[in-house]
Amino acid sequence: MTKLATALSITSLLMFAVPAQAEVAPDDLVKTTAQEVLDIVKKDKDIQAGDQKKIFALAEEKILPNFNFDRVSRMVLGKNWRSATPEQQQAFQREFRSLMLRTYATALSKYRNQTIDFKPTRVQPGDTEVTVKTLIVQPGGQPIAVDYSLEKQTDAWKVYDITIEGVSLVTNYRSQFGNEVRQGGIDGLIQKLTEKNKQANASK
Repeated sequence: MTKLATALSITSLLMFAVPAQAEVAPDDLVKTTAQEVLDIVKKDKDIQAGDQKKIFALAEEKILPNFNFDRVSRMVLGKNWRSATPEQQQAFQREFRSLMLRTYATALSKYRNQTIDFKPTRVQPGDTEVTVKTLIVQPGGQPIAVDYSLEKQTDAWKVYDITIEGVSLVTNYRSQFGNEVRQGGIDGLIQKLTEKNKQANASK
């Protein structure tokens, strides 16, 4: 299991939704959520057995709602977001969301009893952006540093980037999508994402 897959599997567990409470500190939110979800996954035989329907349903309901998906979409497209039409932006968001759903659902199915070490987080009054640093400890393997970038919205903290071993997922996607746009434009990128999502859905 690669570092990225391992980190994403834990990330998936961490990002399950809990009732929105703006007054809860972001690190406390991540810790509480992680413990609750780890307990659920350890007890759920269907998830452990790789039940795809159940895993995808969990990812759809519990993982993605914790992301500021509008900001993530703007960041991964960069300048290409500004040049895209509203219709292209909407189509990209739809297909990119499906890609993220598949990514986290797949990672969720790979959980193998890793544990999480939470680093101290300093949050000052009035802070609207915070990084929560964690370390994934895996049996027989090197620990993996995973940092969560969160921003405070009106009623909750939301994730807008995840950095694994110093590598930003947003930056990775931006590089990948930038190459696709240079080759086939925004429509070409959307088409490739659509085709990949259709192929993945057909194989489920």
